[in-house]
Amino acid sequence: MLAAGCGARVPTVAKLAPTDVIVAFGDSLTFGVGAGEAESYPLVLGQLIARNVVRAGVSGEVTEGGLARLQNVIDEHKPKLMIVCLGGNDMLRKLDEAQTKTNLRTIINTIKAQGISVVLVGVPKPALVTSAPPFYEEIAKEFGIPYEGKIVTDVLYQRDQKSDAIHPNAKGYRRMAEAIAALLKKAGAL
Repeated sequence: MLAAGCGARVPTVAKLAPTDVIVAFGDSLTFGVGAGEAESYPLVLGQLIARNVVRAGVSGEVTEGGLARLQNVIDEHKPKLMIVCLGGNDMLRKLDEAQTKTNLRTIINTIKAQGISVVLVGVPKPALVTSAPPFYEEIAKEFGIPYEGKIVTDVLYQRDQKSDAIHPNAKGYRRMAEAIAALLKKAGAL
């Protein structure tokens, strides 16, 4: 199974009913820093796919913090699918990459163990010329889950789509939502 992109086969996830809840789980990129709440990618995604997408993003959060609050988020919202977009703050703070990978694996394993589908979104490593580190795609392949590894990088390379060096603006978040909606369709969720 390969990750999304360039005609590659996308791992499938369970088809979502119109009433199923999706949780977008992550940091400031999920919260929507740099745009209004209604312009955050989870809320735009919900409009695009006509589903309830919960915005469970905490600005500044590292993967360890995400892991600590994960079960409470699952218990509160009872999602059928979760979109995980975490790791950028780990890289910004130069935290141990091996620990970041372990935390992401534990987050995904915890979600999957409860029968919830998972989609992973890769975040670029802070640098002048950058992309999402290979470990995101490796983790997606390991768990056989859909992966979007290019959209955040693409948005952050467009001046008119970002609010600052590490956050999209409303236009950039719309592009993220559109890319994730397309991935969900390819994965059979919609």
